[in-house]
Amino acid sequence: MIKFLIFKNGMRLVAELVEVDVELGEPDCRLVNPFEIDDEGELLRWPKFTDQRTLMVQSDTVLTIVDPTGDILSKYKELVA
Repeated sequence: MIKFLIFKNGMRLVAELVEVDVELGEPDCRLVNPFEIDDEGELLRWPKFTDQRTLMVQSDTVLTIVDPTGDILSKYKELVA
């Protein structure tokens, strides 16, 4: 499922989100093809300095997870196609 994530530090990402069962304290959210969303709604590869497209993050760093707008979803699908 493709979701829009807002992190506690203010960073905004759109990515395919996969929740995984792990031991307490380990990263429990898998982000596939994450892109940062800038203030103009443009999608930027994230993180910048790696070709790795699957990353693990801890859910306690995320403030909220919602569905992206149709415009953001279209841009995302175009970039990952």
